[in-house]
Amino acid sequence: MDIIAQYGTVFVALACIFGFFMAWGVGANDVANAMGTSVGSRSITLKQAIVIAILFEFAGAWLAGGAVTETIRKGIIDPALLTANPELLVYGMLASLLAAGIWLLVATHYGWPVSTTHSIVGAIVGFAAVGVSVDAVHWNKVTTIVASWVVSPVTAGIIAFALFRSVQILILDTQDPFRNAKRYVPLYIFLVGFIVAMVTLTKGLKHLGLHLNWGQSALVSILIGIATLVIGKMMLKHVEPDPQADREYHFSSVEKVFGILMLFTACAMAFAHGSNDVANAVGPLAAVVGVISAGGSVAQKTAMPMWILLLGGAGIVAGLVMYGHKVIATVGTNITELTPSRGFAATLAAAATVVVASGTGLPISTTHTLVGAILGVGIARGMAALNLRVVGTIFISWLVTLPAGAILAILIYFMLKGIFS
Repeated sequence: MDIIAQYGTVFVALACIFGFFMAWGVGANDVANAMGTSVGSRSITLKQAIVIAILFEFAGAWLAGGAVTETIRKGIIDPALLTANPELLVYGMLASLLAAGIWLLVATHYGWPVSTTHSIVGAIVGFAAVGVSVDAVHWNKVTTIVASWVVSPVTAGIIAFALFRSVQILILDTQDPFRNAKRYVPLYIFLVGFIVAMVTLTKGLKHLGLHLNWGQSALVSILIGIATLVIGKMMLKHVEPDPQADREYHFSSVEKVFGILMLFTACAMAFAHGSNDVANAVGPLAAVVGVISAGGSVAQKTAMPMWILLLGGAGIVAGLVMYGHKVIATVGTNITELTPSRGFAATLAAAATVVVASGTGLPISTTHTLVGAILGVGIARGMAALNLRVVGTIFISWLVTLPAGAILAILIYFMLKGIFS
């Protein structure tokens, strides 16, 4: 307790710096993932991607980010075991933030789309198992999280495959693809609005005091879906066929229609990402602030201060603006060639999977989910459409992430312990 009283302000300052650095890494690596399909398919420009990210990442974090933040903050380790030595939890969470941030910086430099969730979960498990005790880790919760890393990309891949096949059957393989695109794309826009609204309302808004039952949530979601459909139809009115461009590429005019749809799916993906991944940066930060503000008490329930979410959001946007272009290139163009129709299927599949997981409090990997979805679209076009060398590099970087986060966290944990204890 003396250490908490003596260095409390220093710990909070370090937590803010490390938390911002970690959020910067999330922005540079993970938001770049979320926006990669939209920018890679040339549906939106990098500037538009940044504006969408600023608005919808914040909205996702604030409206639907609470459940995952709880898991990162106190679902992985047992805070009760640290009641006698609360400073150990502080060291561990600081070490986890810095370790994950360093690994993300390295991965982003090489353009690897790694998982920020892997980084932070690996770091927390590493410091707790080695620095505290193996019993301090909720291994059943960790097993569930690890299982979700396999299930989420497979699920997103299957959904993306099905969505892109429906696009091929209803639009691309027909006599008049442009007319059919204008007919069916509004329905896909409705689907985007409905899915994101439904999952957010049923799973994510308890902490805002909104307790809707399933029927009420469905009704509101249908209305939101209809509103997005109407906005989409108004935007589609201005899209005209371009016979000149169609001569060069048969589906050029059709892809312009899907470009409008990609705007909606980019917003959905940013919202889904904010709801799940802002927790990676602010969960450990909230844990440190909670312990310090309670004078060293660990087990009590703490509210999530709004300034912490804002700090996380600001870091995410800064990372995307300053360094996000490298990973955008890998996800958007290097795995498989993306057009707006392909990008839409991948993005909507990933967004739906992530928002569902956020509502249940599972910190899944947005990266794995999106790459799984892009692979699903690639497979729908035939295996030759995939750049298997890039896919192989991505898989290897995923395998390295967990142990890298854990080893770095253990080293930093003992350094902090040596400095302050």
